[in-house]
Amino acid sequence: QVQLVESGGGLVQPGGSLRLSCTASGNILHFNTVAWYRQAPGKERELVATISLPSGGAIQYADFVKGRFSITRDNAKNTVYLQMNRLKPEDTAVYLCNGRARCLPRANYWGQGTQVTVSS
Repeated sequence: QVQLVESGGGLVQPGGSLRLSCTASGNILHFNTVAWYRQAPGKERELVATISLPSGGAIQYADFVKGRFSITRDNAKNTVYLQMNRLKPEDTAVYLCNGRARCLPRANYWGQGTQVTVSS
């Protein structure tokens, strides 16, 4: 079974940047869509960005990250990235990677998440 592992989180000052990675333990093309979600304490999980595989097309962003975050993929490295620029304190959350399987029953796979804290 393919697993997803996030990395790259940490503490950053407002206005700073981080790049998160979501790496599949097997072939990331097991998924037809990979998405980044985030969940802050006491808040519901919210969608941040999605990308389709293998083409890297059909990219979508939540309004609150448009112009600041960028989602990309490297199929050869079985990895999807989330480049986060101009970070704000309200971006503080656990960021989770989600993959939707290409084949039926199109199960959803989740990573364990990586903490991003934006604070001075």
